[in-house]
Amino acid sequence: MLIKVPRGWEIPEREVTPEDVYLNRRKFLTRASAAAAVGIGGLILPGEKALALPGGKGNAKPALAPLTAPRNPEYKVDRPISSEQAATRYNNYYEFTEAKDQVWKEAQDFVARPWQIEFKGQVEKPRKIDVDELIKQMTLEERVYRHRCVERWVVIVPFIGFPMKKLVEWAKPTSKARFVRMVSFFRPGEAPQQRVEGPWSGYWPYHEGLTMEEATNELAFMVVGIYGKVLPNQNGAPIRIHTPWKYGFKSIKAITRFEFVEKEPPTFWHQAVPNEYDFEANINPNKPHPRWSQAREQLVETGEIIPTRLYNGYGKYVANLYNI
Repeated sequence: MLIKVPRGWEIPEREVTPEDVYLNRRKFLTRASAAAAVGIGGLILPGEKALALPGGKGNAKPALAPLTAPRNPEYKVDRPISSEQAATRYNNYYEFTEAKDQVWKEAQDFVARPWQIEFKGQVEKPRKIDVDELIKQMTLEERVYRHRCVERWVVIVPFIGFPMKKLVEWAKPTSKARFVRMVSFFRPGEAPQQRVEGPWSGYWPYHEGLTMEEATNELAFMVVGIYGKVLPNQNGAPIRIHTPWKYGFKSIKAITRFEFVEKEPPTFWHQAVPNEYDFEANINPNKPHPRWSQAREQLVETGEIIPTRLYNGYGKYVANLYNI
């Protein structure tokens, strides 16, 4: 008889929150309010008094187009999927605002289509392609991944997209390519923070990088949708990456350019605050941020405080890439 012993971070599919539950706004707001009332276990996130999510429709635009794909059962989660509201109305997107609960409003007028993506650098042939044409050439799947912010908050999201490895193969880099540099948009007319003088105003557009080994790791995922819909503006429409073993700032949104380069590229937050944000940015409970511990983290929807795990619990996929 074959007895399967589940890993510590796995839960069975039957325990994943069904859609009718995680979209139940009344229950969600009740839990969020209760968590705020008790100070959310005493953990106050950097720059926040407590986790608080906006209610109501506000200035939300018409419903996003549906986008579905079969779920890949390989990638398990340790908690129920976060509600759509938790994942779409509480997030960082500094191009629009520093207020996490206002990003969804500020990003509503952003024009995410038509959208061209450029591939250049150490590739066989530099080229540009419309994002929807690129998507048509890929096989989509859904992956439930944890998203862990460097500020210690967590959501668990059903992302729709395709492996970044497939994108790299499509781009056909040469043997000289050792890193992938990714660049986001620069539209001060649509992104208020890009026209405001501030500590990072000289570094736009947002830019990030991965080693080729990281970019082609099976976990690295190009995201074009969430919760059965096309990707909302506030979550990085029309295309972003998600690297679940790294802090969220590595998962660059609204990508306009991929550059395959020989040397480690500079990255946005490392340039702006070099003593706080490094290139690697792997989730590590034993490596504190200069201003706070990374030993614990907080679930956005419930306020629950839980221990942080090395590589966000994805060590079996990526530990071989690093010397920890």
